[in-house]
Amino acid sequence: MPRPRRLTGYQPRHRAQPKRRRGRIAIAAALVLVLGAVVVVGSYVANLAGTFNSRSNTIASAFPSERPDKDIDDGSRNILLLGSDSRGDGLDTEENKGEAGERSDTMMLVHLPEDRRNVYVMSIVRDLWVEVPGHGERKINAALSLGGYPLVIETMEHLLDTKIDNIVSIDFEGFGALTEALGGVTVDNPVPFCAGQVNPSCFEAGEITLEGTAALRYVRERKSFADGDFHRVQNQQRFVKGVLERFLNAETLGNPARIQDVVSEFSGFLSVDDTLDAATLAGLAFQLRDVRASDVTMFTIPTGPPATVPGGADIITRDDAVLAELRRALRTDTLADFLASGHGRNAFGGSITDEPTDGSSTGSEDADDGIGG
Repeated sequence: MPRPRRLTGYQPRHRAQPKRRRGRIAIAAALVLVLGAVVVVGSYVANLAGTFNSRSNTIASAFPSERPDKDIDDGSRNILLLGSDSRGDGLDTEENKGEAGERSDTMMLVHLPEDRRNVYVMSIVRDLWVEVPGHGERKINAALSLGGYPLVIETMEHLLDTKIDNIVSIDFEGFGALTEALGGVTVDNPVPFCAGQVNPSCFEAGEITLEGTAALRYVRERKSFADGDFHRVQNQQRFVKGVLERFLNAETLGNPARIQDVVSEFSGFLSVDDTLDAATLAGLAFQLRDVRASDVTMFTIPTGPPATVPGGADIITRDDAVLAELRRALRTDTLADFLASGHGRNAFGGSITDEPTDGSSTGSEDADDGIGG
C-alpha cells in the first residue's frame, strides 16, 4: 500500500507554532519594550524634576496683592527674568546714583505667545526712569531693594499694563555655572573690549567662547561702551542666544547626561515663584518643543533720550507714546506686528532690534572686585 503523500510545509504538531500565538508573542514583546522605555524615560524625567525642585529656591509671596486683569482666554505667558546684584560699594548710594541696596542689573520679559511658535525676549535697561508704586519716580532697578520681588513685579505690571505670570531670578554666579555645564557658550561679539581691573578678561571682536568668570564679566560690563547699558543688554541678549543655540540642538537634547548636568549645576542658582515648579516647566517645554534658537526674537524696550535728574543721577527717559503701543501689543498678543512696524528707538537713536549705534570701547572703570558691572 503506497504511503500517503506528505503535504508541503507540514510540521509535526509539537514543532508547529500557531500564527495567533506568534502574533501574541510579538505584541507582548513590543509592550515589554515600550513599558521598559516608559519606565526609563519616566525615571529620568522624575530624576530631573527632583533635581530641579530640590536645588532651586522658591520665592515665597512673590506677587503683589493688586494685579492687572488678564483675559481668561488669553493663552500667552509673561515670565520676568532677573539677574540680581547684591554687591555693595561706597559709590552705589541713592544720592549718587538714584538707587540703593540690592539691584537688578538684568531684567528681561520673556513673552510666550498663545500659539507657542515663537519666543520674544525684551530687555529693560536698568536706568529707565519709571513710577515705582509707593516710592515715586526712580530707576527701575531700584524696585528690588525698595520692596523685593513683589514690588519689582508691581512696577513692571504698572509700566507694561500686563500681568506677569512667573518670575525667575538668577544669581550672577549662575552664568558661570551654566557655561561650564554647557561646555562654553559661543557669541558673536561686535566690538573688542576688556572688563575687570584685576586680571581683566579681554574679548576680541568676532566669534568667541565664554565660560566661567569671563562669561559673568561679559554680561555685566557697561562702562567700556559709549552707549553703556544699551550695549550691555545687547551683550546679555547675545549670551542668551548663545545658550539657546548651545542647548536647543540635537547634540544636547539627545544627551540625557548633559541635560542632567545642566539642570543639576544651574538650578541651584535659580529662585522661582511657587507656581513655577518642575511639572509646570515640563509642560512649557513640551509646548515649546518645536521652537529653536532662530524662533527667538530679542529686542530692547523703546525709550526716550538720556537725562539727568536733580542730584546728578543719569537716567533713561520713557517714550510714553510708543510704550502705549507696546502695552497694546502685549495685551493682544501681537508683538510680532509691533516689531515689524519698526516702533520705537533706543536712547541713542538706534532701532530696538539693531546693534549699538556706537560701541567704541573706553576701557573698564570698575574698581570693586574685578568683575565688570
